[in-house]
Amino acid sequence: MEEHNTAQAEALSQLIKDLGIDTLSQDKQNELIIKMTEVLLKRIFLETMDKLGEEGREEYEKMSEGEVAPEQVEEFFKERINDYDEMVQGIIEEFRGEMMAANK
Repeated sequence: MEEHNTAQAEALSQLIKDLGIDTLSQDKQNELIIKMTEVLLKRIFLETMDKLGEEGREEYEKMSEGEVAPEQVEEFFKERINDYDEMVQGIIEEFRGEMMAANK
């Protein structure tokens, strides 16, 4: 769990440097980081739900009704989706490419 989030955080902080966001004011940086994180998390969630399929989604919904630790959710996704970490990395890379292209 920890290393997974670290990879996402590193990818995001690298993107921030690449886009020159780190030269903006702290407020503007925070605002953009929040927006970028939201877009990224939404994409990851949608792709995850898509790959889970009907049965997996139902199981996830039942699971998320109770008290569930993020680690348990992550473990569930990894059990259900063979290449979960790679999928997440792919989404991050794709997003990064779009941001870099839009920034030119």
